[in-house]
Formats: sequence, structure tokens, C-alpha cells
Amino acid sequence: MTDPTPRIEHPAGAPVRLHGDWTAAQFAHGERVVRLMAALPAGAPDRGWDLHGVGQLDHVGAQLLWDHWGRAWPARLDLLPAQRAVLERVAQFTVTRPPRPRTSLWTLFLAFGAALLRLLGHLRGFIGLVGLLTLDVLRLLRRPGQGPWRDISGHLYRIGAMALPITALVGSLIGVVLAYLTSQQLRQFGADAFIVDILGVSLVRELGPMLAAILIAGRSGSAITAQIGVMRVTDELDAMSVMGISHSYRLVMPRALALAVAMPLISGWTTVAGLIGGMVAADLSLGITPSFFLNALPQAVQVQNLVLATAKSVVFGVLIALIGCHFGLRVRPNTQSLGEGTTASVVTAITVVILVDALFAVLFSHVGI
Repeated sequence: MTDPTPRIEHPAGAPVRLHGDWTAAQFAHGERVVRLMAALPAGAPDRGWDLHGVGQLDHVGAQLLWDHWGRAWPARLDLLPAQRAVLERVAQFTVTRPPRPRTSLWTLFLAFGAALLRLLGHLRGFIGLVGLLTLDVLRLLRRPGQGPWRDISGHLYRIGAMALPITALVGSLIGVVLAYLTSQQLRQFGADAFIVDILGVSLVRELGPMLAAILIAGRSGSAITAQIGVMRVTDELDAMSVMGISHSYRLVMPRALALAVAMPLISGWTTVAGLIGGMVAADLSLGITPSFFLNALPQAVQVQNLVLATAKSVVFGVLIALIGCHFGLRVRPNTQSLGEGTTASVVTAITVVILVDALFAVLFSHVGI
């Protein structure tokens, strides 16, 4: 029985002789390919080649030989017609990979320009969505009996009521963590009672609305984009257009109004959960009793902080809804675009929430402090 292992003989002054089976099965082990390529003599394409000793030759073996020959036919080649047919097919369909373009300043400038144009396109679409929402709200005020109240109540339940457990859990844990970390510092200066001021102002003014907005952006913002994106994939948006149903009135406005109403409530719920967690941690770490905590809290936190937090929450809710609807309406009818749009919606919503919160902190730094 003939040995199928691919072998090479290249005696001095004689053609290079190949033996064995040059097939994919024989080259399944990478080290065998390395040994064969190392055994091929330098300048071999200029010598004669004898392939009569090859038992089987498939496209994998032919590709190895063709690449070693520099993708050109040797001057002397002795082979069978079937072997020549395989080599000719490999030579016909072998494609030379174009050289990778070098990154230049002009390429970076073009990439920056393309990114800027995409950003401006998103900004233009978002501003248009804000304008449509304004007109739809005016239309609802003129004819409240024809408003999509069932959609609004449904979104209120899914966005607001269904989010209460997770927001309460996260808020209470943040309150516990903040209380424990703060108590370590206050104990050194004998200022244990000031933990009420720190927890009250930080949770009511900043952390409560911020945590609620981030959680809702990740939970409900992605759901909004996915819902509208699936409607694009299944051609439901096109069907609504054919029937003369406004996308902004039936899809965008109910979600924006629901989030505008639900976000202040979720923010207050998260703040209360954080204060309860902080109160328990303050009692365990510093001995601050719940009664003292509750009596000192109204003096530590002014009403202006609560008003500012409520206003921020309304703005956060509208922004999250509009961003989710914006990316959902821009989804193309394929699953890859749906995934990319959902990811971009969550990232953009969280980023915008943080930026707007920073803007509120700068503009209203003198309020309630």
C-alpha cells in the first residue's frame, strides 16, 4: 500500500519530485504544513517539478504549491491532466489581497467629517422629533377625547409600576453604601449628626433622580427602541403610514407623556428607598436613631431641592423617551440594525442624562444649598 504522507525529494540537478497525497486530510495537522514548506528548496520555482508521484491532489495542496511558486507557473512542470486542471482552477480563483491603506492625516480628517455628519443627522432628527411632540401635545389639548389614553396608561404601568422593585433595591443599597462610607469620615471629627444632611441632600437632589433615570434608560429606553425597531422590521410602521396613522402621535407622544409622569414618581420612590437604607445604616454604624433621622431630615433638606429633583426627573423622562423613539424609528429592516440601534439608544440616553444633570448642577448651584 502506497504511503499517503506528502513528501518532497529534490536531488541536486534534478527536478523536485512530490510524493504522497497532497490533500486537506493530510494537512489537517499544522506542523506537517510547516515541515513541508520548510523542506521546499529555495529557488524551487525556477527548477523543474515532477508531480507524477502524487497520489491525490486537491485544492488545498494545489494552493500550497501555487503560493510557493509565487503564483506563477514554473518553467518546467511534469504532471497529469487532472492535476493540471486542479492547479488551473486554483490559479484562476486566487485573489491577491490589496495592501492595507496607511492611515494618514487626510483619512483621519475624512473619518472625523463622517462622524460629525452622522452626529448632525441625529441632532436634526431629534430636533424634528421634539417639534412633532410639541404639535402632538397641542393637538391632544385641543381634542383630549381623541387622545391615545389607553396607550399612555399601558406605558405608565410597564415603565412605572414594573420598575418599582429594581429601583427600590438599587436605591436602598446605594443609601447603605453612602451611609457606611460617610460614617467612617464623620466619626473621625465627631460630626455624626451631619450624616443626615449629607444623605438628605445627596439622595434627594442628585443620586435619587440620577439613579432612577439611569435605570429607566437601561430598562425602558432599550425596550422603547426595540419595540419600535421590531415594528420597522415587520413593516408595521409602513402599514401605519399607509393607513394615515401618525408615528409621532401614536408611538412617540404616549411614551413621552408616560415617562414624564412616571419619572418623578420613580425618582421619589428611589430617593425614599435610599433614605431608608441610609437611615438603617446610620443607626447601625453611628447609633443615629430613626426618630432623630426623620426629625432632622426636613431641616437638612430644603423644599427647593425636592422641586429641583422633580423638574430634573420630568426632563430626564422626556429625553429618555425621545431618544428611545428616535433610534427606534431609525432602525432599518434587519436584525443587525435593531441590535445596534438598541445599544446606541441606551448609551446615548445614559450619556445625555449625565450631561443634563451636570448642566442642572451648574445652573442651579445656588438653589437649596
